[in-house]
Amino acid sequence: MLPVLRNRTYRRLFSAQIVALLGTGLLTVALGLLAFDLAGRDAGAVLGTALTIKMTAYVGFAPVINAVAAKLPKKPVLIAADLVRAAMALCLPFITEAWQIYVVIFLLQSASATFTPAFQSLIPAVLPAERDYTRALSLSRLAYDLEALASPAIAAVLLTVLSYNKLFLGTAAGFLLSALLVVRTALPPTGSGPAQEAPASLWHRTTLGARIFWRTPKLRSLLALNLVVAAPTAMVLVNTVVYVREVLHRPETDLALALACFGAGSMAVALGAPRLLERFGDRPVMLSGAAVIPVVTAAAAAVTFLAEPGTGTSTGADSAWCLLLGLWFLLGAGNSTVLTPSARLLREASDEATRPYVFTAQFSLSHACYIVTYPLAGWLGATAGLGPAALALTIVAMIGSTGAFLSWPRRPRGRASGHRPGQPGSRGTQALGAGL
Repeated sequence: MLPVLRNRTYRRLFSAQIVALLGTGLLTVALGLLAFDLAGRDAGAVLGTALTIKMTAYVGFAPVINAVAAKLPKKPVLIAADLVRAAMALCLPFITEAWQIYVVIFLLQSASATFTPAFQSLIPAVLPAERDYTRALSLSRLAYDLEALASPAIAAVLLTVLSYNKLFLGTAAGFLLSALLVVRTALPPTGSGPAQEAPASLWHRTTLGARIFWRTPKLRSLLALNLVVAAPTAMVLVNTVVYVREVLHRPETDLALALACFGAGSMAVALGAPRLLERFGDRPVMLSGAAVIPVVTAAAAAVTFLAEPGTGTSTGADSAWCLLLGLWFLLGAGNSTVLTPSARLLREASDEATRPYVFTAQFSLSHACYIVTYPLAGWLGATAGLGPAALALTIVAMIGSTGAFLSWPRRPRGRASGHRPGQPGSRGTQALGAGL
């Protein structure tokens, strides 16, 4: 994976990604503690609402914002998005009411909905060789996993000497440093040439990526896989603070440890992903994750019923804590098995003209799944208990897994499975860009 860092442009973009992710990781820990401080046992409902608003911003605004910004230079778009995110992060230490969280999160995540697809769509232009691009995907996944491991650890250390609301300053610093790195990076030109003209209509550009998804069997399967991944992610991000602080009565620093275990599982898979993908291909690797995740979420639901107070069958606190850490590790590993190769499918199904729209569609459609899973994890967890919430998320993961297996053909069938990488100007892809 590391040879791709010899590319100066990619190295700087990757560094910008890392520092922004570290800031986001501090935000995840601090936001959970802020929600618990404001709402106590109902912190899951507050986080569920905040994260649902985040996903609504992603789903509703990402296609429109990126269609509007499609013809703009990428560098000022990325810098402006980072500056907005930094400004919103600086507002978070002054929040005293739950509704204020919702407003700030909406604005911050609307900026992220602009930044992330634009950033992702640049990487194939920076690293056009398929082997390098695959390594970059694994390295990017590894960056997410290291963030999930390092940020909670850093947060745990900082929480011993600082109040949690000071962590939001670290979030703002991460976004500002990301913007500075983008300023210093020479980005490649994209979307030039008559064969790569984007569709002129705003509505056409807004919906183009979704229509390519619908016409490509692999991408239809990816939609179902997005639902599989959304279930454990919601369980971990929304309810870990309730498990740790309310159910198991662990200290604040153990919230960071639990989140770090989720990241460690994901990182363990990301490290081996390039070899697995070269040997087995995308379909076996991704569908193995789709098979494992529902089993682990079902186990988490069973443990939750045993560990939650009031069930009459509460297990020992130490054993329940160890089980939680182990299950969170497995959930992280399952998620990474699905997420790491997903951008390969997007690259195969697009060319330079359509790639920003396909990446934006994946960004929006994948996050649409969280509009289902975050309320289930937060609101159902707050009203009916963590056990029923975990069971509901298990059912969601099973539905997504079934859809993924049924949608993905065993053998590619012409253009429906995407053109081969290295053929960005293929006639089939141009037809999609021009005729949908």
